[in-house]
Amino acid sequence: MSIEGREQLTRDDVRRIEEEIRYRKEEVRPKALEDLKYARSLGDLSENFEYYAAKRANNQNNSRIRYLEKMLRTARVIDDSSNEDEVGLNNTVDIWFEERGMEATYRIVTPIRSDIRKGLISNESPIGKALLGKKAGDRVEIELPGGAFHVVIKELRKTGDSEDDRISQY
Repeated sequence: MSIEGREQLTRDDVRRIEEEIRYRKEEVRPKALEDLKYARSLGDLSENFEYYAAKRANNQNNSRIRYLEKMLRTARVIDDSSNEDEVGLNNTVDIWFEERGMEATYRIVTPIRSDIRKGLISNESPIGKALLGKKAGDRVEIELPGGAFHVVIKELRKTGDSEDDRISQY
């Protein structure tokens, strides 16, 4: 969860969540119910694997819909715009880790789209918080519980949002 216990979402995050809810209600749910109906018709439910699998898939879909709807109800919509020369949401930055002598590339995203394996870091993570509002060439101190370290912003690119980013499962 985010600041004040409310998830931070951009307008694009809201659009994506609404699309997923629509897809799950209009396409996934009818198929899941049809699969459940078919599995039930196979007979004895006490040893009917198809029935339990279909029931589980239907419950997972309904749970995801509830999760997304709650997220929309309780979210705080934030602006993802930033000055042209400053790090903001959906911007890509190349940074140099001074103490480690290595470079990394990250894109700053909202927490529900973060995935460090893909270089997507949350605007609420220590690195994301420290980089927001900074400019190319800035030396930034990043505070962690185990101590601080320094990075230099080598390059900033206004990359914008990507349709490849996925909304986290839970």
